[in-house]
Amino acid sequence: MSLIPTNWFNNRRNNNIFDPFSLDIWDSFNDFPTSLSTIPRSDTAKETVAFANARIDWKETPESHVFKADLPGVKKEEVKVEVEDGNVLKISGQRAREKEEKNDTWHRVERSSGQFSRMFRLPENAKVDQVKASMENGVLTVTVPKSEAPKPQVKSITVS
Repeated sequence: MSLIPTNWFNNRRNNNIFDPFSLDIWDSFNDFPTSLSTIPRSDTAKETVAFANARIDWKETPESHVFKADLPGVKKEEVKVEVEDGNVLKISGQRAREKEEKNDTWHRVERSSGQFSRMFRLPENAKVDQVKASMENGVLTVTVPKSEAPKPQVKSITVS
């Protein structure tokens, strides 16, 4: 006897309630055409905003917070690293779209272009006045040094 009705998962194939990897996962691109060349493109719709979610890793070391962003095809002149409101790190920029020639025929457009922006609230121990950023091989690295944690003061008390 099953605790979950059989139509719980809309009777999709390979459903096994005990195996979470056997479920059909909703694919947001399932109904999209396989080629963007079938979508009419106007001059205003040529810039994609699919690049909006640039992937960024944030790790904390004993000395600093390190942010690494994969930005392939973006030049360092096209990237801005700012600290806003005292403790908000903002990484933004733009990847330019390739020029289209009149006689070009596009069969697939998967690489995204356009603007991106990501913001991170930094912890109180971040030294925002010493932020450093570098770009190498399409990877942006932003290093935010940490202030030393205050050492607990020990006060001896004489016993009377």
